[in-house]
Amino acid sequence: MPAKYASADTGLRFAMALLFLVSATTKVTETTAIQAYMHAYRVPGMLVWPAACFEYAAGLRLFLGYRAPGSGLAGGWCLLTAQIFHRQFSDLDQLMNFFRNLTMAGGFLWLAKTEPGHARVDAPSAAAARGR
Repeated sequence: MPAKYASADTGLRFAMALLFLVSATTKVTETTAIQAYMHAYRVPGMLVWPAACFEYAAGLRLFLGYRAPGSGLAGGWCLLTAQIFHRQFSDLDQLMNFFRNLTMAGGFLWLAKTEPGHARVDAPSAAAARGR
């Protein structure tokens, strides 16, 4: 990957990672409120802990530069949460959250498919390594 793109990719990857890291931290610090929110959507509150663990793991993998297979799983997570929690399209906040999740899923799935075989976003491509 050309150097001029590596820094942009790093910034974008960090921004995507923050979504997961902040969400996981909210689940840990505001557990009761998050469990009540989950319960309102018929999701068992005890799933807050596996959800927080997944989000921390996904966020850290992105933050550290690892992309696959974690990016595909993160994309699936965004689609799943959009389907469960953001379907009340008459509520503008829910509609915007639904589209945010779809956009993030697309970004994660794109990240997962680019440069297959490389575990890191900032890993040089084979062509760059050969001096092309």
